[in-house]
Amino acid sequence: MLVSEHPVASVRRSATGLWSLVLAGVLWGTGGPTGSLLAQETGLSSLAVAAYRLAAGGALLIASLCLTRRPLPRGRNAWTRVVVNGLLAAVFQACFFAAVSLTNVSLATLLTIGASPALVLSAEWITGQRRVGPRMLATMALAVGGLALLVGTPSGGLSATRVLAGAGLALLSAAGFATMTFIGTRPVAGLDDLAATGVSFAIGAAVLAPAATVAAGMDFLPTPAAVGLLLLLGTAPTAVAYALYFRGLHTTPASTAALIALLEPLVATLLATLYLGDRLGSTGLIGAGLITTAIVLNTRGTRP
Repeated sequence: MLVSEHPVASVRRSATGLWSLVLAGVLWGTGGPTGSLLAQETGLSSLAVAAYRLAAGGALLIASLCLTRRPLPRGRNAWTRVVVNGLLAAVFQACFFAAVSLTNVSLATLLTIGASPALVLSAEWITGQRRVGPRMLATMALAVGGLALLVGTPSGGLSATRVLAGAGLALLSAAGFATMTFIGTRPVAGLDDLAATGVSFAIGAAVLAPAATVAAGMDFLPTPAAVGLLLLLGTAPTAVAYALYFRGLHTTPASTAALIALLEPLVATLLATLYLGDRLGSTGLIGAGLITTAIVLNTRGTRP
């Protein structure tokens, strides 16, 4: 006999999922500044930093699994999900940094993070998982507009070929993240969140490492500062943040999760303003306010 979940328990699970996603977005925001400091300290390329980030996060999670004796993925479906997530992580990381190298951070961030919620929402609408009404479309437009104001418009001096190539790679990066988000809402038997994240990142790092080695090398002097920054990058914005994100996907629509991910550029910009000497003008403040408003409106409209 099947027993339905108590409504109060369902509401609590939904609220826990939302807060897991919010915390993941906040922690992701620390990844950009930490990665920038690591690159400055070691001279590593952005692609090498991405490979080390996945490797460190994966190693920390797998070590945690071994210490707590939690099970590794079991069964064909579980390992299929893990491999797919690992390849998707490698794709969206590599394509994003390639887009940055061809254009700039502003354009790559705007297209990658701005397109992800729209792609997820389109997938939900096509598969009939979510009705797309005027409220949702307005919230999405508000969020993307706020992101454009926050990160700024691309600076001049870029050729049309570089802009088109960079935009294509940024959209491919967005598609990778959106796909990982969309399939993450479907639980797989025999797959623990921590195990899925840790093993997926190990696979992603194994895919990225050869490309990073060929492009610019991965050697660096392991000073205490460099090792500390690498451990910090692998822990908070990677291992912990993604584990929380995948946990939150179990009880929250994928489009809501992708929209909450806009907290990443918001938090990263605020941290860069506070600690790295960047300046946030009135336009950026308006953009930050629009993103915050969109996230609040969307999460308040989410029902268990």
